[in-house]
Amino acid sequence: QVQLVESGGGLVQAGGSLRLSCAASISIFSFNAMAWYRRAPGKERELVARLTNTGSRNYAESVKGRFTISRDNVKNTVYLQMNSLKPEDTAVYYCNAEADWDNRSPYWGQGTLVTVSS
Repeated sequence: QVQLVESGGGLVQAGGSLRLSCAASISIFSFNAMAWYRRAPGKERELVARLTNTGSRNYAESVKGRFTISRDNVKNTVYLQMNSLKPEDTAVYYCNAEADWDNRSPYWGQGTLVTVSS
């Protein structure tokens, strides 16, 4: 079974920074891509950042220039560095992993709450 475990969420003041972590139970080499999504109160889930196994990155326009997705292959962990946080970034953030070899894909973590106060 593939498990994704997020951590690093919390309460932060506007303008501050947080780094989210997503630890995978298997080698992240196994995944075609990993991504971060978020669901804000009253809104649908949206893609925040995505990193493919070839190193390509894409970001939601609202976070471009402020957020960075990265990975540590040794630790089987992906990160989301969030800088210059805004109240509208408040959401539950979810880790996502894509595996084209597994029809149970995509996999999802349980989510971690980020609250940005003004």
